[in-house]
Amino acid sequence: MPDHPLEPLVALDGVTQAVAEARAACEELRWHRGLRRQWLVARTESGVRSAHAGLAADGVRVPLDVVRDVARGAATPGGPDGLAVAGALAVQAEVERLMAAPGATRAAGSVPLGQLLPRLHAVGGGPAAGRSDAPGRPRASQPPQDLRGLGPAPAGAELADRLALLAELAATPLPPSVPALVLAAVVHGEVLALRPFVAGNGAVARGVLRHLLTRDGVDPVGVVVPDVVWAARPHVHLSAAARFATGTPEGVATWLRHVAGAVRAGAQEGTRVADAVVARRLAPPDGDRDTDGP
Repeated sequence: MPDHPLEPLVALDGVTQAVAEARAACEELRWHRGLRRQWLVARTESGVRSAHAGLAADGVRVPLDVVRDVARGAATPGGPDGLAVAGALAVQAEVERLMAAPGATRAAGSVPLGQLLPRLHAVGGGPAAGRSDAPGRPRASQPPQDLRGLGPAPAGAELADRLALLAELAATPLPPSVPALVLAAVVHGEVLALRPFVAGNGAVARGVLRHLLTRDGVDPVGVVVPDVVWAARPHVHLSAAARFATGTPEGVATWLRHVAGAVRAGAQEGTRVADAVVARRLAPPDGDRDTDGP
């Protein structure tokens, strides 16, 4: 018997190598000199870029400068796209609020998944962002209205049971044999497959992924932006998620390699953010001072 339910997934085709490559890229980024004192600037900008790329993955394409202006309060969102921008930024800001400072300790599992999912959905806007569902409330009998290419989704008691199992999995300590990136990818994929809310599931799933990557030390500074890959190729992302939802070994392996590749590319985007910090092209948030990092 495996020590952990995810242990057999590590042996799937190409997973170990893909995870190792992603982990190496994140390790290299962690020690970038731009993150030594201005890590909060880089974390905030990475959240803006995550929101921007996530919006594009969901079909809402607005310039990065517009998203950045809304984030710093220099622009007021209006219309459906503006409300979507505000909701995406709110999700990222909530994820960042839960992050510890680099090098600080935080109890693993301190934010149970059963609380995190509705919290991220609620801050994402609900009706205020043009959605018809109740903020933070999982679906009952209604089918999801987004991510339609992923096949049927459970509802009611079945959805509640699967969410409870997923929360238990996310809270189970990982043995050395199971990389944290594998857990993050599986939880991300399950949230997409379950689509627990009527709408807004993509933003919630991406927020959960970022939270777990930081919580479990894959990206302890919180500057990796895997969303840029999904923004560039949203259909590839949905196709990989659909294969994961089948539960076949080939489908799960494809998904794990896909997420690991996005994290590796996201570390490269994080490096560009850190480079901009060094070049002083990014200003600290109002009132923030340099803070020692890792």
